[in-house]
Amino acid sequence: MASYATTYGTISGARAFTTTTSSRLISRGRGGGASPAFSGLRMSSTTETMVQNPLLEQDSLPKFESIEPKHLTPAVEDLLEKLEKDFANLEEKLGSGKSSSSSPPDYEDVLPEVERIQAGLGYTWGVAAHLNGVKNGDELREAYESNQPKVIQAMTQFSQSKPLYDALSAIEKRWEEEEGSLDDDDDFLTKQKRRAVNNSLRSMTLGGVGLEGEEKERFNEMKMRLASLSNSFSNNVLDETKAFSVTVDDPAKMKGVPDSAKAQWANAHVQYIKSSQGEDDVPEMDPEAGPWRITLDMPSYLPALMHIPDRELRKEVYMANLQRASEANPEKNNIPLIYEILKIKQEMAKMLGFENYAELSLASKMAPSVQSVTELTDLIAEKAVPAAKKELEEITALARAQGEEEYSEENLEKLAPWDVTFWSERLKESKFSMTDEELRPYFALPAVLDGLFGLVDRIFNVEVKAADGEAEVWHPDVRFFKVFDKDTDKHIASFFLDPFSRPENKRGGAWMDD
Repeated sequence: MASYATTYGTISGARAFTTTTSSRLISRGRGGGASPAFSGLRMSSTTETMVQNPLLEQDSLPKFESIEPKHLTPAVEDLLEKLEKDFANLEEKLGSGKSSSSSPPDYEDVLPEVERIQAGLGYTWGVAAHLNGVKNGDELREAYESNQPKVIQAMTQFSQSKPLYDALSAIEKRWEEEEGSLDDDDDFLTKQKRRAVNNSLRSMTLGGVGLEGEEKERFNEMKMRLASLSNSFSNNVLDETKAFSVTVDDPAKMKGVPDSAKAQWANAHVQYIKSSQGEDDVPEMDPEAGPWRITLDMPSYLPALMHIPDRELRKEVYMANLQRASEANPEKNNIPLIYEILKIKQEMAKMLGFENYAELSLASKMAPSVQSVTELTDLIAEKAVPAAKKELEEITALARAQGEEEYSEENLEKLAPWDVTFWSERLKESKFSMTDEELRPYFALPAVLDGLFGLVDRIFNVEVKAADGEAEVWHPDVRFFKVFDKDTDKHIASFFLDPFSRPENKRGGAWMDD
């Protein structure tokens, strides 16, 4: 059996799942903590536990269809116990070799060992974070939020471990001393090891390994709070997205709307009736006569702004989207969360010796400074703003010419935000004599996938093959694919594809991850 690898994503994030048969070192997650990657997935300590808890079956791909929220806490507790014991043994081993006469530890005794220790929890938490993004629900939220602090605390042990930091520093120093004896064309694996050590040291520095006493305690408190705020922020946005809908009964308000959009909204109405009132006496879907149900899910929201001619209806939808998770609903208001997140990030940055959080963020990115980012932004704005103003003038002129009296200068001083998208679409149609509806048949999902996989084949010499049914999935719409090297026909990777929106339980940003 192939030895699969995956990362558990960020502590507070939720992403999709990719697997690969190649061994990895370690990577840094976007959530601010170390994000372990691993190969050779860990089996549970006992066969009985494995049978009872699919989150502990880690010899292959996740058992998505079998996993339930009740499995998360027992799995995390089981894995944390082993992780803490194994890491304590590693720290003792690294610390015992720390003397002026002892030689630095070998690379293989440090990072691969850390990777092995983190693997079990990394796998389980990765699956949980993923499901929290694509199959969100009250039970899973509760389980996820209750275990998140424990996972953060456990992973913080690694980023703030002095014995581990000293061991990695010693390895890096030895490599620097041996620089002259190495060949110029050092092999690829050695270069990757060096990069892994360098990235790990940087991550640990940014993770607070140099802090002591009260500063360290405060830093860890803020790290925990930041993860909680981030999770609450995402939940509020998802809840507010689900909460809004507007049902349109008047066919006049759908004049000129593409058939595909009307069909989508008519189907949404029928599905809503089924879910709220049961399967009995559900009216048949009628895209031409309606009713039509519009939501804030992007595939529903964007066509509304682009095609609905009624200004007031567009305004209603636009304002609902704009005001999601704001003062409009105090129970789901993200504004206080945003201010607290900004405050915490600034305090953390100052603790680590940076002037602001932007500097801290750039410490692990390609841009050399905040100033360079500002200069690039200004350069883009210098070119883009005049072009945008010119296009807005064209859009406004078209609205004045083709719109009704409500778009006249006497009645409308300038286009409102909910007008711009609608008239921008009309401008595009008038310029190119083509509509999105005419292009739609060329961009059906099967055709897009064929084109994408064909491009991958030509560029990377790999073949993507459908493998539906060979792995458990979290929703019937999800597909599974395998990637093969064309020269050897070796299976080198796999991925799941979850292409459709599900406003009831799938977050807007949960579309990809390693």
